[in-house]
Amino acid sequence: MVVSGQIALPLDWSAGGTNDAPLIVGASNADAVRYLRHVSTWPVRTAVLTGPRGSGRSLMGRLFARETGGRVIDGHNSVSEEEIFHAWNAAQASNTPLLIIADAPPHEWNIGLPDLASRLRAVPVLTIGEPDDCLARDLIDALFAQRGMAIAPEIPSYIVPRMERSYAMIHRVVAALDAASLEKARRVSIRLTRETLLSQGLIDPDLLERQDTSTCR
Repeated sequence: MVVSGQIALPLDWSAGGTNDAPLIVGASNADAVRYLRHVSTWPVRTAVLTGPRGSGRSLMGRLFARETGGRVIDGHNSVSEEEIFHAWNAAQASNTPLLIIADAPPHEWNIGLPDLASRLRAVPVLTIGEPDDCLARDLIDALFAQRGMAIAPEIPSYIVPRMERSYAMIHRVVAALDAASLEKARRVSIRLTRETLLSQGLIDPDLLERQDTSTCR
């Protein structure tokens, strides 16, 4: 499902499969979600979605395809330039939207096909930023829930001020705590969290006394 921990949006997307975590909507991805939800306003029938790995961009693509019936190319390097070129033309001709998910915007793709390069210059680029504190806390909760683990609210509040703020780190932290909980047959407590993340270098030891000052709805 879509969970909006910070931004009130008229969303009704739900996860595309049982293996999907919820899509958490926050300040870093709200603009992209809004754009994908309003295909009728697109100046061309194609858009590019970029963002860090682990940011939910593929899930956004699946939800977009399900809701709009559009095509999604998940990874511009996964197909040839010719296929992207023909997909762009087909989207315009059929009025069916095309979403291309990529690690970087088109001007960084080193495109060899001039006709494709000229078309992509007119394509809006949607960017997912790294998570803020509130989205990071919500995502930690959601990833634990996806693993069937209920955690106390103080766990994300303890982790977030002490970790690198990135989607990749959030996924590493959750995986490490899940493994430690199983190995030691202990619930995820503050003590287990501190021991595990310090031993694996996933939190900054200089920030152990930092307090969570974020205000999240």
